[in-house]
Amino acid sequence: MYKYFKESEVIGLNINLVKMLDQARELAGIRFIITSGFRTPEENALAGGVRNSAHLEGLAVDLRCRSSRERFLILKGLFSVGFMRIGIKSDHIHADIDVSKNVNVAWIE
Repeated sequence: MYKYFKESEVIGLNINLVKMLDQARELAGIRFIITSGFRTPEENALAGGVRNSAHLEGLAVDLRCRSSRERFLILKGLFSVGFMRIGIKSDHIHADIDVSKNVNVAWIE
C-alpha cells in the first residue's frame, strides 16, 4: 500500500499522514525510521508526551535523525509535502498533521 513503509511500521497511524510521509521520504532520498508513531495513553506518558499529544490520535510520528545532513533532508521532504507542524530535537524530528492545534509552527525541544 505504501512505497517506503511496511504496514507493521504504521499501525494506528492516519492514512493521510503515512501517504505524506511516503512522499516526503521519496523527496528526501533517505530512509525514514519511525521511532514513535501511534501511542496509547500509557505509552504517551512513558514517552513524556503532552496530555493532548497528536500521537494519541495517530496523527504524529517521530523520525530518527542522526546527523545535520539527515535533519536537513528530512525537514526538506516534510516541508515540501505540506507538513505544517514540526518539532526538532537532537535525535529526532516530530511531524504531525493535527489541525486542531496551531499550524505553521516549528519548535525546538
